[in-house]
Amino acid sequence: MNEYPTTCNLCGGNVLLVDNRRVYGKNYGSGKCYLCTKCNAYVGTHNCNNKDRALGLLADARMRKGKILCHELFDKQWKSKNKKRGACYSELAEKLGIDASKCHFGWFNLEMLRMAYKILKEDK
Repeated sequence: MNEYPTTCNLCGGNVLLVDNRRVYGKNYGSGKCYLCTKCNAYVGTHNCNNKDRALGLLADARMRKGKILCHELFDKQWKSKNKKRGACYSELAEKLGIDASKCHFGWFNLEMLRMAYKILKEDK
């Protein structure tokens, strides 16, 4: 997974690190994001030491919606089960058949988001 993308994972277009006012209309978080010049997919950057490191894959509207939906279900579940968040990510990773270190909604493509959503809905 490329934390410093130069090529869009969705369309292969050129990706630039830009002021995130271009996307959000105001500075948000780190103040930067990666933006595809071809399809306008984007992803924010970390708001810590290395502000150029992407928070995940560049995402279009469908992927952003999938991330939001997955997070809503996931957050409700780990809070209601009174479990550690990390333990819940480990359980989800096992069900997805991936390493727990790679279980992060920001790094999921649309297919993985759909799989995670289905699992989270069933675990309700």
